[in-house]
Amino acid sequence: MPPRHHQPEALLAALSASRGRADRLTHTEHLAAREARCAPWPDGIRPEIVASAQALGIDEPWAHQAEAMQLAKSGQTVVLATGTASGKSLGYLAPVLSELLEGTEARNGRGATALYLAPTKALAADQRRRAAELAPQRVRAALYDGDTPPEEREWVRQYASYVLTNPDMLHRGILPAHARWASFLKTLKYVVIDECHSYRGVFGSHVAQVLRRLRRVCERYGSSPTFLLASATTADPAVTAHRLTGLPAVAVTEDASPRGPLVFALWEPPLTENVGEQGAPVRRTATAEAGYLLTELVERGTRTVVFVRSRRSAELVALQAQDQLGTPLAARVAAYRGGYLAEERRALERDLHSGRLLGLASTSALELGVDVSGLDAVLMAGYPGTRASLWQQAGRAGREAQGALAVLIARDDPLDTYLVHHPEALFATPVEATVLDPDNPHILAPHLCAAAAELPLTEADLPLFGPSARQLLTVLEQRGLLRQRTKGSWYWTRRERAVDSVDLRGSGGSPVQIVESSTGRLLGTVDAAAAHTTVHTGAVHLHQGRSYLVQNLDLESSVALVEPAAPPYTTAARDITSISVLATDTTVEWGEARLSFGSVEVVNQVVGYLRKRISTGEILGESKLDLPPRTLRTRAVWWSVTEDQLLEADIPFDRLPGAAHAAEHASIGLLPLFATCDRWDIGGVSVPLHPDTQLPTVFVYDGHSGGAGFAERGFHNAEQWLTATRDAIAACECERGCPSCVQSPKCGNGNDPLDKAAAVRLLNILLAGAPGRSTESS
Repeated sequence: MPPRHHQPEALLAALSASRGRADRLTHTEHLAAREARCAPWPDGIRPEIVASAQALGIDEPWAHQAEAMQLAKSGQTVVLATGTASGKSLGYLAPVLSELLEGTEARNGRGATALYLAPTKALAADQRRRAAELAPQRVRAALYDGDTPPEEREWVRQYASYVLTNPDMLHRGILPAHARWASFLKTLKYVVIDECHSYRGVFGSHVAQVLRRLRRVCERYGSSPTFLLASATTADPAVTAHRLTGLPAVAVTEDASPRGPLVFALWEPPLTENVGEQGAPVRRTATAEAGYLLTELVERGTRTVVFVRSRRSAELVALQAQDQLGTPLAARVAAYRGGYLAEERRALERDLHSGRLLGLASTSALELGVDVSGLDAVLMAGYPGTRASLWQQAGRAGREAQGALAVLIARDDPLDTYLVHHPEALFATPVEATVLDPDNPHILAPHLCAAAAELPLTEADLPLFGPSARQLLTVLEQRGLLRQRTKGSWYWTRRERAVDSVDLRGSGGSPVQIVESSTGRLLGTVDAAAAHTTVHTGAVHLHQGRSYLVQNLDLESSVALVEPAAPPYTTAARDITSISVLATDTTVEWGEARLSFGSVEVVNQVVGYLRKRISTGEILGESKLDLPPRTLRTRAVWWSVTEDQLLEADIPFDRLPGAAHAAEHASIGLLPLFATCDRWDIGGVSVPLHPDTQLPTVFVYDGHSGGAGFAERGFHNAEQWLTATRDAIAACECERGCPSCVQSPKCGNGNDPLDKAAAVRLLNILLAGAPGRSTESS
């Protein structure tokens, strides 16, 4: 077999030369190697921890690790925001484990305790392995998550000193049962929040309120833990840490770890002979291109991870590579994604750690910090949504300071196409700040109920939950959810658990279980919000390389019954959406046009699905569905133009629907460049004459109840956002509009009507009136 590590330049040259692919490489960025800077072990780090680290080959910590340790020992809230593979774990583990060792010698009952929070189960399991490497056996580290057997949970509550869990278990399992966790909470010294940049949008806002509830319960038991946060490189990490915890934070951002040279390539798949919806040209999919590249890398013995955007894509990439490789190499390629059962995930993680697997196709479930040493290459099948995630994924390779290759493969959509032709947007632009809004009343209100159920709320608690808390208490009293038994003391009034009404991840309810009807075997789960579009009756579902056909979706029981099948088609849901303005917060005049931000109500209903031939995307037919509408109250940004502007832009009324629809699609595709979101986090509606504005209007809204801050970010960056949108449409080489510019993979109208040329003119006339611009068209 070839040598384990390969020069990244040689790997890239081989990939681009093979099969005449040189024209697919749009840009190559070379990042130089970086020398390490070390520092002495800070005072207060126990000699046992130092000895364990030195046994692992760590004679001294890097300078940023030592700084974080020193701040942690002084009791300050600290966020360690440095690059991937920069040893953030040691930065917080050394002070935490040292404190736990001190506690075991105090002989005052249980001793000191610490809590670790991770966004994924895999990361928590990986962190327990790292703690075991550093800590003597008398530090009792234990996992506490949905996979922990009931008989083990009682032991964890009574005896574990270092509990590794996730925000969901803290919210549903620990805080409502805080009396059973009293001995743990009384001596809680540290709370570690790993990969805190992943707590964004609705999820991040919920987690921020869970942490406030934790602080309140800890105070009840007489403890005041120090919060230690680890993050990928983001803008304003101290501000993010403050918003997440409610505590002032100090940021450590200067990365002193060594890094091997990184070759970062931007790659655009070729156009195919196929045509898609409305006869548009179609590029080879990013997942198909990734499958080819993964095959060649595995053949060269190159340890590679492919990051994809969906569970289905993870299965498809792995299956394609396995088919092309044949035995025996096919057995060294696998898929990894959320929704697998616990034993399946653990087996894959072991095989990846051991090196038995050479290639892995993964969703972002593997992005978050799982230690995979020795990877040579990372392929990203589509932009992951934020620059922070892009660098996080790219950093999975080269973790032993060897040279590494990262390749971003563009999907056939506006944002990816824009990025591979505008490399400065990736390599010369700072990473984003994390967007979260803990004061969102739709998020705060249920957490006030949960807090009152845990311990009666008092006036003294209200500052902890933010400036909106007092007003919301009145609303919750009026709804009969809270009651004052004594003045200034509020209680939960219901028999059901308050936490059961709070969905941290904004998935819209209980996950839908996917069950094989003939055997009763549980294959996995899908979020409730995605069930209507992904596991409706008649949908094609993939699991571990096998195709299934959904026989029935039972929404009442949250079960989708499936049977093995191999249809020659995929399915795509079709829906209808209407939107109404509830309240306008802000309006800005853009010449004759208007840009607004406020609250809206969106009503969406899946009404059918298309069957598309797998090989070409050709539409084979359409079937109707009878699913209930879903109503969403959220936040939106919208813009309206006048009839005079349409005349000036030469857009007759019969072309207006296609122009507005195309501009809407492209603006949704480009908003993730300016807000920390994914296009699936947001939605849009375009209306030639909207009843609330009485003008042609395009809306872009947050896809989560109460909003998530993404539309607001679009409002504040509207000129840059809509300029990039106009430029992306205008620069696309297609004639009438295609997935690279104005078509959307989630359009419920089959991407009809769309008018690319009129969309450019519509955006030109809008931008001409933007503040600070001349009246001439841009």
